[in-house]
Amino acid sequence: MFKNVDRILVAVQDLDQAEQNYRNILGATPIEDFESRYLNAKVRRIALGASEVELCQPLGPGPIATRLQEKGEGLVCGGVTTDDLTSFAKHLDERGVPYVAADDRIYPESTSLYGLPLAVSASPQPPRPRANGPVEYLYELTMVLKTSWGTVAQHYADAFGLDRENEVGIVFARFGYEGALLKFDADRLDRIELSEAHDTAYPMGRYTARHGDALYMCYVETDDLADIIARLDKHGCRWTRRTTTPVERDGLWIHPSALNGILLGVSRSSLAWGWSGKPEWVQPLRADETA
Repeated sequence: MFKNVDRILVAVQDLDQAEQNYRNILGATPIEDFESRYLNAKVRRIALGASEVELCQPLGPGPIATRLQEKGEGLVCGGVTTDDLTSFAKHLDERGVPYVAADDRIYPESTSLYGLPLAVSASPQPPRPRANGPVEYLYELTMVLKTSWGTVAQHYADAFGLDRENEVGIVFARFGYEGALLKFDADRLDRIELSEAHDTAYPMGRYTARHGDALYMCYVETDDLADIIARLDKHGCRWTRRTTTPVERDGLWIHPSALNGILLGVSRSSLAWGWSGKPEWVQPLRADETA
């Protein structure tokens, strides 16, 4: 029933400071401010390519204030779209998944979903145009798991009406995990990644040892990786390269200290298809980009 990964919600101490970070590093642009009674927060929507980020500053006790008190700034919720919110709510009702309807969206109860916090919105009509900047769009919400990924995959398939025929198995020895990509459609990258990690020699394993099942990070695609790297270096931000080539052309990971607690993966256009079921769709770098 899901169509796209379309946004993330981020708990921040100061909207202006956080917006400036996203402007500096990712070329984000502001859209509007509003107040969420459910989150008890002032929210600033900013455009990130064809996706959005909602920066959330608490107005008092509530989910955002709790996040800041318990873990500091960071990822509160992942956002996805569906074509029919009413049908989706009915689907949740039939499967006994509790939720809150607020802010013109549905917030399923994360404790019923192995800790996955979601904000489900109606698909924009017409599709949202891409804003200026180096980011094309968000495409992944990454869950780290102490629970067996197979158990969680079946639960999400049932709860969200996902077709497991679109699922792609993954094993990444570099980061000490295995799991699956729960793709919303066979021909799009949008998905929830399930990363089962137990080895405390790796960051993800240490995270699950402390926190159990949790929303861990997200991914964007870019058609101008060089611009993002230049922005990161200009502002003295920490990042980790994907390859060992003299110049990084494929992707990177932005340290949470750069983006108000968000660990953000960045991949160049089409690269993610290499581990997403259609490696033939990866567009090779031009000769002048491989040096």
